[in-house]
Amino acid sequence: MAGTPVTVIGMGLMGRALAAAFMRAGHPTTLWNRTPGKAQALVAAGASEAPTVADAVAAAPLVIVCVRDYDAVRDLLAPAGAALSGRVLVNLTSGASDEARAMATWAAGHGAEYLDGAIMMTPPGIGAPETVILYGGAPALYEAHEPALRVLGGGSTLISTDVGLPALYDVALLGIMWSTFNGFMHGAALLGTEKIPAADFLPMATSWLKGVASFLTAYADQIDEGSFTAEDATLETQVPPVRHLIHESRIRGIDATLAEYTERLLTEAIGRGHALDSYARIVDHFRP
Repeated sequence: MAGTPVTVIGMGLMGRALAAAFMRAGHPTTLWNRTPGKAQALVAAGASEAPTVADAVAAAPLVIVCVRDYDAVRDLLAPAGAALSGRVLVNLTSGASDEARAMATWAAGHGAEYLDGAIMMTPPGIGAPETVILYGGAPALYEAHEPALRVLGGGSTLISTDVGLPALYDVALLGIMWSTFNGFMHGAALLGTEKIPAADFLPMATSWLKGVASFLTAYADQIDEGSFTAEDATLETQVPPVRHLIHESRIRGIDATLAEYTERLLTEAIGRGHALDSYARIVDHFRP
């Protein structure tokens, strides 16, 4: 192992995946978890398990933490406050932008440099070339440790000097993910009433998602420009098919909440005089 020594705090599924990636890339890796025993396989493979969190922090210049939430980060690292001085703390714990900014202040108060990151992948994908981890912080700090951080995901990148933006991107992207999941589940439930397997629906659904994604370029431009001229379909033309979806769901005993919500978004916008605008106009509903 010839790489930069790294400490990983938190041995949940993601923490163990992070540690394994560092080990595969040749980084001497120290581990610590509040509950002992979760790192046995990694220790057997060559990692070191520190007896205390302070020992773990002191063992490496680069400290990665990935635990339940930001409160847990502070609670776990509090006994290691003195050891943090002069270290680089990379927090890959999920949270919100205000929490990330507060954590940066907390780290600075303990003499540590700080990067905040959002992992856009599940544990099995850690280390893959396509895996993206979004980072926020000082460019020079990221560049200094980029070789080590990139072993966690080849598509990783520094997106901002603002440590809060990775968390903001994270929740925004997860919102798209859950909306997509829910739409697929609703469609699979509808087709399931005719005994059509979800596996048969899948190829058509994934192909359709590519077509749907093609609309987003124009919508993004319209949102940024504040001009919502419909080039594909107006809001008023989208109301009837949404109502067809509601009707089809109801007669088959399928929950129609998602479609009913979409109908409300459309009718509210039309009621404000936007019947001839594109679907991008719906962004106004979500704005402050």
